[in-house]
Amino acid sequence: MKATSIFGGVQVFQIIIGVIRSKFIAVLLGPLGMGISGLLTTTTGFVAALTNFGLTTSAVRDVAAAYSTGNETRLAIVARVFRRWVWVTGMLGAVLTAALSPWLSEITFGNRDYTFAFILISITLLLNQISAGQGVLLRGMRKLNYMAQSGIIGSVIGLITTIPLYYYYGIKGIVPGIIIASITALLLTWFYARKLNIKPIYVSKVRTLAEGKEMLRMGFIISLSGLIALGASYIVRLFISNTGGVEQVGLYNAGFAIINTYVGMVFTAMSTDYYPRLSAVAHSNEESRKVINQQAEIALLILAPILIVFLVFINWVVILLYSKQFLPVTAMIYWAALGMFFKAASWSIAFLFLAKGVSKLFLWNELLTNGILIGSNIIGYYYFGLTGLGISFLITYLLYLIQVYLVAKIYFEFQFDVAFGKIFLLQLGLALISFLTINFLNSYLTYFIGIVLITCSSWYSFRELDKRLDLRSIIISIRNKF
Repeated sequence: MKATSIFGGVQVFQIIIGVIRSKFIAVLLGPLGMGISGLLTTTTGFVAALTNFGLTTSAVRDVAAAYSTGNETRLAIVARVFRRWVWVTGMLGAVLTAALSPWLSEITFGNRDYTFAFILISITLLLNQISAGQGVLLRGMRKLNYMAQSGIIGSVIGLITTIPLYYYYGIKGIVPGIIIASITALLLTWFYARKLNIKPIYVSKVRTLAEGKEMLRMGFIISLSGLIALGASYIVRLFISNTGGVEQVGLYNAGFAIINTYVGMVFTAMSTDYYPRLSAVAHSNEESRKVINQQAEIALLILAPILIVFLVFINWVVILLYSKQFLPVTAMIYWAALGMFFKAASWSIAFLFLAKGVSKLFLWNELLTNGILIGSNIIGYYYFGLTGLGISFLITYLLYLIQVYLVAKIYFEFQFDVAFGKIFLLQLGLALISFLTINFLNSYLTYFIGIVLITCSSWYSFRELDKRLDLRSIIISIRNKF
């Protein structure tokens, strides 16, 4: 909860900055501009996943293990090896993007008009990989405050630098904005990484290869799973672009930004501490079960009231975050919000496969899920448009929850506790009532009932969190300090 509160606070701040930035982008660029920006970043993200070998995920465990020993020499060796491989993989991504830029433009936009844009933003693959590498050192050494400060400052600088570009240059400011954001992130992570005082040390090329072998092996499996997810997202965006146009991609991006960014901040905040904590007890199925259940309970108790607020006030949320042009995404978000309940539960279980080190099982699990996601998204959009994408999200995560639960139960004797079941069913029930109220009652009655449901969900979450964390005492102690 300490890590969640730190990064939850950062996420809230970044969301506020993001709301302001998204509002400007929506007004200045419209759905077309958001569509272009989304396709550019998705395409380069796909190439990055292909070339970075998952180092920034796999190396967290190596850095943390070296740091926990207190052996400065061992930590210095791991850091040196990791940094070298970060440069190699980053350069590989940048060169590949620049070399394939005409084909990337052709595949993504159906023409070669964006070839030069891809050449320019190819440098961001190197910058982002180095920046992510510095972040791994901060995370592995548990410097959570440095990570938080870097995130906050980066958000402010990103807002100050990109808005003028969009204002003066419109769509032509998208590429410079992407590059400036990457440079800003690199400078900030470099600044804080210098504070770590990792002593310089010589490491031979032979040892660099030997030490990096395990990082690359585990990272390669993680990279494949990330590549599969990005590939699925890329295919769906291409299908929407070719079927409904680039503006539809912009609407799709905006809708899921609300769900995955503004609501999914809970996952981002929690994952900073959850993965290493689960890894520490992964040797014991019983301890793993307890940690997963605790995480799933906390995630739902925090998420549920937020999701019901979005269900009730989604029209106002969309107008606030973007503009009236983006109101067509509201029906999609209704369905996706329900799907987030199943994502919260399945997300908590899925980390177990990584913590246990069963990389092949993790890979096949993600491959099957993303195959279902692609198929359901294409069918959903073809028959029901943007609304179909929300329905697809709900169905996919319902099936994913069943899938990971059965796999974890068979291989690792996992099962949900009764306490989690009660929380899940009650909060999902309140969300379903909200969903039905929104779709079948008039607007005035909708808001009245919605506020009652939000109050019930919030009260229940507070009561359950208080049982686990003694929130009342924490609030009283904070109040007494002032």
